[in-house]
Amino acid sequence: MIGSTIPTADYKRRLMASRSSASDWLGLVLTPGLGTRRFAALCEYFGSESGWIGASDRDLSKAGLSQTQLRALREPDAASMQKCLDWLSADDHRLIPITDDYYPPLLRDIADPPPAIFVAGQPQHLLRPQLAIVGSRNATAGGLEHARSFASALAASGLVVTSGLAACVDGQAHAACLDAGGQTIAVAGTGLDRVYPARHRDLARRIVHQGAMVSTFPPGTEPRAGHFPARNRLISGMSLGTLVVEAGQRSGSLITARLASEQGREVFAIPGSVHNPLARGCHRLIREGAKLIETADEVLEELRPLSEQLGQALSMRLNSGPAEDIQREPSIPDDELDEDHRRVLEAIGYDPVPVDEIIRRTQLTAAAVSSTLLLLELSGYATAHSGGRYSRTHQGH
Repeated sequence: MIGSTIPTADYKRRLMASRSSASDWLGLVLTPGLGTRRFAALCEYFGSESGWIGASDRDLSKAGLSQTQLRALREPDAASMQKCLDWLSADDHRLIPITDDYYPPLLRDIADPPPAIFVAGQPQHLLRPQLAIVGSRNATAGGLEHARSFASALAASGLVVTSGLAACVDGQAHAACLDAGGQTIAVAGTGLDRVYPARHRDLARRIVHQGAMVSTFPPGTEPRAGHFPARNRLISGMSLGTLVVEAGQRSGSLITARLASEQGREVFAIPGSVHNPLARGCHRLIREGAKLIETADEVLEELRPLSEQLGQALSMRLNSGPAEDIQREPSIPDDELDEDHRRVLEAIGYDPVPVDEIIRRTQLTAAAVSSTLLLLELSGYATAHSGGRYSRTHQGH
């Protein structure tokens, strides 16, 4: 098993204290031209990620917003706002701003992270360690088999498999992960009220039930070519690393790999025949420094030090605590479990229990329960099951 440190409940409680209403964040998301860089400028000007809320027009103008953007922020398009609110009325639909405890910790650490993401499904999986699997939309039979076998093995190791719901490699990776009883996250280049490609509707329903769908685009957004680089940035930004299965010289998967490298994440590539044009992108990545991968175990071996390194950096930055507090080993003795770990362990029986029920029994925050469950799983005290359920292992005390 492999994992990364998740921010502590203390830090999450501080974040929750800064939450604001969904309408404020929806107004921001719906403001034309207000992308990640402009949001970063707002945060810098106001000194926090939510300081812009309630600010005067004068201050917002000084922070860089145009008069058109100011009007759009103050009075968002009524039809677009209503479409978002209607979509958010479903129990498993959320808008997760960067100040929310469910916002993916690694995504928050990239340059210019998105101010908010739309999520359908189970948001607790956004806090778990992820590996992106991407590849050609015209993959060979061998490439599809690689996607299935790697996704299945990596899901069994405890990693969440993240991809873009595209045809061929992406779809096969999602489906194989689900078939193995694992969790998967699909990042869309559209609003989450539609599925692209349409033939993946049934797959998308399975993902919502057993993982999550994620998008930066509001409901009603159609698929456009310009949206997919932003989607790829999310895929790589949420993940510890990116595995490219097959890719031609002009494949969008190479964009995801480049973004992963720029974000300080690991890039893996599976080699292929010199006669296969869809192996050329992978061979190019390997020449440029990507890790040549032949087995899932090699991916896990390479991710362990990166997981520890990223976990340490996140823990030090988010928790403002000493590095010694970081969990470095894959198991911990019984007598070193802290109060929250014991509390969560006592709430889990030997029959699988949904996370919501564990939260109810412990009265802890969702983030605290999710991070504690991950630690208990890595330490051999708990087992993850499909549908976001957990049980105690027989060797756990």
